[in-house]
Amino acid sequence: MSAAQNEQRPPYLPGDRVPDAEIARIVRVDHAGEYGATRIYDGQLAVLGPGRARTEIRHMGEQEGRHLVVFEKLLHERRVRPTLLQPLWNVAGFALGAATALLGEQAAMACTVAVEEVIDEHYRGQAERLGATDPELTEAILSSRADELTHRDAALAMGAEDAPGYDAISAVVKAGSRLAIWLSERF
Repeated sequence: MSAAQNEQRPPYLPGDRVPDAEIARIVRVDHAGEYGATRIYDGQLAVLGPGRARTEIRHMGEQEGRHLVVFEKLLHERRVRPTLLQPLWNVAGFALGAATALLGEQAAMACTVAVEEVIDEHYRGQAERLGATDPELTEAILSSRADELTHRDAALAMGAEDAPGYDAISAVVKAGSRLAIWLSERF
């Protein structure tokens, strides 16, 4: 087993109850991520004019809002504090959305593809770690993940890969998303 695989392995055995501290981190980071996603779409909607992209982004934003409600409920029920970085995600998410929309509809869609690919990895890993130990949380994660994959596919169908600078946009947004996940899990 490689060192990277060993680092990703949870410090408990299959069938063991997932520690409360890990559950809290999962709920905290997923709430932060859904909040950030709503802010990205708010930023894009503030810039984009009427059209198909705006309609699609509004729909995606509404779905992210529903995910946010689910994770807010889990925060309260499980007495997990939200990330201390939420004010930063408020501004950074909106700025990212507005900036990519200023580059055009395809760049806004490229942002969606990049974020959703990172979130797919993230949610898949969480669901695998949780397994059947927390069915409610696992269901929330898998349900959200299904919508995120739909968002990615819709953005690809709308020409995300044709955006000027697609590779650069993708790399920057993915790196930022991974950093936001890492920070939100810890703070």
